[in-house]
Amino acid sequence: MTLEALAERAGVTKSYLSKVERGRSVPSIAVCASLAKALDVPLDHLFAEAEELAEVTVTRAGERRPLTPDQEESGTRYEGMALEAGTKSMTPFMLYPPHDADRVPFRDHPGEEFLFVHQGEVELILPSRTITLHTGDCAYFKATTPHKVRSLGAERATLLLLVADDQLPPDAPQAPHSRLP
Repeated sequence: MTLEALAERAGVTKSYLSKVERGRSVPSIAVCASLAKALDVPLDHLFAEAEELAEVTVTRAGERRPLTPDQEESGTRYEGMALEAGTKSMTPFMLYPPHDADRVPFRDHPGEEFLFVHQGEVELILPSRTITLHTGDCAYFKATTPHKVRSLGAERATLLLLVADDQLPPDAPQAPHSRLP
């Protein structure tokens, strides 16, 4: 696939995609989701380095890989987890939202998101309302809804973010309770 064709399918400019390819720009998770969809690969495959994805993957706390530059307060930071895991319908990240959400654009992409506040307090900002979440709270929503998150309090909050594909695999069970361990 050409750079031009991929850019068109993903809804980004060819010059931006070229910068990403050369390592001069780091795409947002929303752009990565668009690229994965355009390439017809799971989102986590864009981050995996291993030739063969593992059946069981353990990511130790100190081994999470930064997926965004180690920015100061201005941007959202993401760390990848379970990047070498085999085929899956969700991709986990650790999310460290900034305090100032004015500079962060609203994101929307295919699929669903699950946010769990591991530490701190945040606001989930949607076009229609703002929801405050405290340590231990969670939110589940369609990722096609424009959204962004900002930290409240003195320290940046720490969240577990799960981004789920918008389609279940063909062999997935249909009843929600059948997925319980």
